[in-house]
Amino acid sequence: MLTTKESLKWQSLLVAVCCVLVDGLNIVLHGLTSLTCWGILVATVCVDAALGGAARHSGWVALAHSVVRVSIALVSTSAANEAGMLIAAYRAGAWLTGFAAWGALAVMAAAGGACQVLLGGRPDLIIITAGKLALLPWLVGRYTTARRAYLAEMEQRSELERRDAQAAVTKAIAEERSTIARDLHDVIMHHVSAINLHAGAARLGLNNGNGKLEASLRSVETASRSAMVDMRHLLDVLHGDNSDGARQPGLDNLEELFDGVRSTGLPARLRVSGTPCDIPESLDITLYRIVQEMLTNALRHGDRTGVDIHLAYGPDSITVSSDNPIGQNSEPGTAPRRGLAGIRNRASMFQGRSDSGVEPDGRTWRTTVTFPLEAQCP
Repeated sequence: MLTTKESLKWQSLLVAVCCVLVDGLNIVLHGLTSLTCWGILVATVCVDAALGGAARHSGWVALAHSVVRVSIALVSTSAANEAGMLIAAYRAGAWLTGFAAWGALAVMAAAGGACQVLLGGRPDLIIITAGKLALLPWLVGRYTTARRAYLAEMEQRSELERRDAQAAVTKAIAEERSTIARDLHDVIMHHVSAINLHAGAARLGLNNGNGKLEASLRSVETASRSAMVDMRHLLDVLHGDNSDGARQPGLDNLEELFDGVRSTGLPARLRVSGTPCDIPESLDITLYRIVQEMLTNALRHGDRTGVDIHLAYGPDSITVSSDNPIGQNSEPGTAPRRGLAGIRNRASMFQGRSDSGVEPDGRTWRTTVTFPLEAQCP
């Protein structure tokens, strides 16, 4: 695949070859009957071939074409390099600026007018000939360059507007995230802190010997402190702080999560199969949150006899599933299942698949989430 620069170079060479063929055939068809005609052919081919050179030499190429054209008119009765003159004038208008551009135009216009006089043409056609050979292609070249610059300016302006719009959206999102973080901090953190304080006060006010109630209050304190830590992590994320101190929990923190659930009296069992492998941090966090939601669902809708979580590493996927008996007061389909919707949304973010429902025994609820892995586990 050619680059833009290489494509322009090849097109320039193609134009030069076409000029050589057109002007050369014009000379050949008029007959090579003398050494002078051979000289005219060689000179025309040389200046036409120069049209394939670098654009910065356009002024010198225009001068060479003008000299050759006048020289041919002095020794012959025909103008041999007309195609080359047109392209040279176009290049001078397109690539040159300032004095060089106007100088090239003046030289080529003068050469065209001089040829008209030398070849015995009508004097009143001098201006028309100069305009046809020099001014018109020169103006087309100027127009082409101006239009190209205009289009480039429009593209740049469009790109700047797109970046400004993107920056405005990013700023609006950042401001909204800050607002959400501030509201979470002011409302949720206040209530969770109050729960922690009241649970601690109630525990300290208990009479000795009530160990079961004291353990429950300790679990409330532990859960509220964990909730505050997780909330601070989320607030750091909302504020754009992704430092190590703001790292969210992942699969390495599952035992802490299970200990918190077990402290409520619900037997929670974790089974890991397959060979664990490195997974992206974002997926690691997502798996933790899914397991957390599975345990929460078991607490809310299970019969308190226990929940089994299975984390399975496959060759090209990772699957997490939960099984828990359904409680008597929890009927399938009687309430909005926002937790399951959250699990499905988290799974869809990583092209995962989520399935949930009652097992054939009619009393066990099973939720399964499978994520594909881009890199195979060893």
